[in-house]
Amino acid sequence: MHNNLSTSDETTLRRALNEIKSGRYEATLPALETLSNPDSTEALTLKSFCLAGMGKTEAAASLLCQVAALTPLAKHPLEQLVDIMISQERRDDSLPVCRAVIKRTPQDARVYDIMGHVLTQMGELTEAVDIIRQASDLRPDCILSKNTLAMALAEKGDMEEALAILQNTLKQHPDNAATLSNAAIILANTGRFDESLDLYHRSIYLRPDHAQIRLNHSIALLKAGRFTQGWTEHEWRLDLPGHTSLPRETLLPTLTPDTDISGKRILITQEEGLGDTLMYLRYIEPLAKRGAIPHLWVPGTLEELCKRVKGAAHVQVGGSVPEFDWHCPFISLPRVFAATEEKWGSPVPFLSADPVKVKKFTDLMPDNGKLNVGIIWGGSPRPTLVGAHLVDRRRSMHLDTLAPLGKLRHVNLISVQKGPYAGQTENLPEGMTLYDPTDDLNSMDDTAALIMALDVLVSVDTSCVHLAGGLGKPVIMMDRYDNCWRWLHKTSTSHWYPSLQIVRQEVPRQWKPVVENVCAILRKMAREKSK
Repeated sequence: MHNNLSTSDETTLRRALNEIKSGRYEATLPALETLSNPDSTEALTLKSFCLAGMGKTEAAASLLCQVAALTPLAKHPLEQLVDIMISQERRDDSLPVCRAVIKRTPQDARVYDIMGHVLTQMGELTEAVDIIRQASDLRPDCILSKNTLAMALAEKGDMEEALAILQNTLKQHPDNAATLSNAAIILANTGRFDESLDLYHRSIYLRPDHAQIRLNHSIALLKAGRFTQGWTEHEWRLDLPGHTSLPRETLLPTLTPDTDISGKRILITQEEGLGDTLMYLRYIEPLAKRGAIPHLWVPGTLEELCKRVKGAAHVQVGGSVPEFDWHCPFISLPRVFAATEEKWGSPVPFLSADPVKVKKFTDLMPDNGKLNVGIIWGGSPRPTLVGAHLVDRRRSMHLDTLAPLGKLRHVNLISVQKGPYAGQTENLPEGMTLYDPTDDLNSMDDTAALIMALDVLVSVDTSCVHLAGGLGKPVIMMDRYDNCWRWLHKTSTSHWYPSLQIVRQEVPRQWKPVVENVCAILRKMAREKSK
């Protein structure tokens, strides 16, 4: 807080901000009037947040512009407001405020960047690019605006223009680490790995301790198939918030052929998405074969499934940290085994389904001689996490996009879709019949049983791809253009999952050719089943 504020005022302002972050806007506003200086910059900023949260757009915009005028070289207060509203899943509500601020201060480039970023997250990419171009025109030498524009263009699929903007920026500012890293991301997404890694090396030379740049570098290495170096570099994610609170000194080291972990209790912890955990459960049996005692600490939805993983001595959900000798996040397990004969973990299948549940779902499947195809068209939106939200917009589709599958004559479609995208089944594409047993899916163990009752799963890049692959079940993945590193580049198969077939976008955001190719594969599978 500002040095000129009293201790009492600082306390009030901190409490007010916490209340605002909790969505209590109207109740917070009166408290700000009790400050000894209710017209301080800090107080006016929080008042504007309250007014925006209450839907009083014009009043909020007036105060935001007043504060911004006092701090022309700092971040615009609108940026913090937008971050708060995103955390409350209120992106839509932030846009009118952005527009009102622009109307009052059309020469303040900062606001155009902020609004463009919101529009990008909402998928309004044409307007986002247009708005950010205005910011760039107002500040032709601003590196931030150039980078924001380039990343919005990349999100839209205009990779070459995005790259050209960044390369031109680097001619003028060759030592800007952020620009180097952003250009490297785009190059890696288009398969130009040598160029990408060269830019990462330059960026890391400038910012050797920047955890996000180092993590991005690791992803490029892994996508290029340079696994040993990639796993080591991937540990930089542990320097980012939210990955592990356990002590670094007890992180399980990289194993050598002579490392003795016999009798050691290894705590294996959930870190990010369910797909990561499912993928790396393949390393539990190799740990046990070395005499270790693996203790898995996982979400409740994985509990039953994990109890059947070979080598899992204990499976824990919730509770306090158990006793352990070493701990290891699931995502670090490939690094742990990178120098051993088990560098790929146990072979598929390393997961298994409950046979009783499998019979239950098998009995529910259509028994008409047609191919039973499970479909998943959406992932987890995670709207409060900007990066994950943007990825989901690229990897997921609307059910209408799968309409051609509904016209396949010898195919039964079975929904395996859970979460927000499942609501799209209320308006099925014309001609599509969809069996929906998802009310009986209450855990990943249930989902495993349903998958085993199918002939094949067709899915976008979700945790169920890992589940089906780990079970050894045929799975067709409809993959986005800028795909996850796990699936390498321009590959249709995966060494992680022999039963996986990848059908990938050749043009960003264009799903139609992908769906057409999936239809062709399913027709062939249906013919083979009918023989």
